[in-house]
Amino acid sequence: MFLLRIFLAISLITLLMFISVTLYNGNCTLKAHSRQYDFLWVEEGNVADCLQRVKETQPTTNSSAVTDTGAKTTMSPDPLGTKSTLVPVMDKHNFTSLPQRKFDDTYRLDPQFKQSKCMGSLRNSSNPVFKEKFIPNIQLFLQSDHLNMSEWNRLYHFNNPFGYMGLNYSATKAAVDTIPKLASTQLLQVPTRAKDGCIRCAVVGTGGILNGSRLGKEIDSSDYVFRVNAAIIAGHEEDVGKRTSVYVHTAHSLIQSLIVHKKRGFKQIPTDKDIKYVLIPEGPRDYNFLEYLMKNRKIPSGAYRGRTPRNYYSGHFNETSYYILHPDFLRYVRNRFLKAKQLKTKRWWLVRPTNGAFTLLLAMHTCDIVSVDLLLVPLLKKAHVQARLKFAKEHQNDSEKAWEKVL
Repeated sequence: MFLLRIFLAISLITLLMFISVTLYNGNCTLKAHSRQYDFLWVEEGNVADCLQRVKETQPTTNSSAVTDTGAKTTMSPDPLGTKSTLVPVMDKHNFTSLPQRKFDDTYRLDPQFKQSKCMGSLRNSSNPVFKEKFIPNIQLFLQSDHLNMSEWNRLYHFNNPFGYMGLNYSATKAAVDTIPKLASTQLLQVPTRAKDGCIRCAVVGTGGILNGSRLGKEIDSSDYVFRVNAAIIAGHEEDVGKRTSVYVHTAHSLIQSLIVHKKRGFKQIPTDKDIKYVLIPEGPRDYNFLEYLMKNRKIPSGAYRGRTPRNYYSGHFNETSYYILHPDFLRYVRNRFLKAKQLKTKRWWLVRPTNGAFTLLLAMHTCDIVSVDLLLVPLLKKAHVQARLKFAKEHQNDSEKAWEKVL
């Protein structure tokens, strides 16, 4: 027993020396031997708090940098390049409501971000609430070099699709590693005819509100058109248009829409020339789908066992035009725009913004002027969004009042 006490005492002293957290002038610094994200799983205490506010030790243009927008500082997940160990396994079912972390509002920023030259861009909105919530240079898309052990440890604290809680590290990394390096993180280019430098987009939903609207030509006149889920076009061109520039989906919505809405004319997803496909990584089945989509192989196990993902793209799949939304972006949408009261309930992990909401926010970060035809209530013109708002009851998360307050 005496030897055991000595061993425990030595272990405790060693651990404290290893962390080496020093406080001065109200700031936190980590000494050379500390590892910034090794201890992110500690929910309380000075360690997590210091990690939130630690000063950057590398250039802020580093693609691995993560910025704490609240503290106005930039952090590198692993500034010394050291390897860390996986955080303890977490189960979302063990939490009675959405867990609150001191780094909830910390997001990766895009080092390749280019400021829009459009004077009328929604990013120039004078709405103070919008300006406070909107991060124009947030990292939109997940890339293969975005997932290492330290980033896993940071994002493991959040349930999917907002992070990796409950997922398997090896399986998820195997999928992320297949993502080709993007030549540019700018999803859409400014049209050559746009002398004002503005990108004009239309976002079309699937709620049926456009039936009889005869807005098809207006929608198609946009520079780019976003569609989502069961994007039924055939026979409805006069109302919904016929062009698709960006098609947003999860693996589930892609597969199920083709089954459920086949009789309504949705026999294949949009396959326009130069189309961009955007995947919302909703959970492990999406990462599994992604891995074998990139490998162009049949899925050997899991929810979609025996399926060949590329078959769903009707021969129009191009890995250079395929994008995966980053968990940080998805969490940012929920945290800053659509944080529902249901997140305080026992089934909090079922609550998330709809695919349509994610699509709208994606358009707002890639376009300057957005016409939102899936929505029913006008948004404030200060945000430069001409829209009709209609909110689906799916996930019970999209709030008209939340949108009106922000936009």
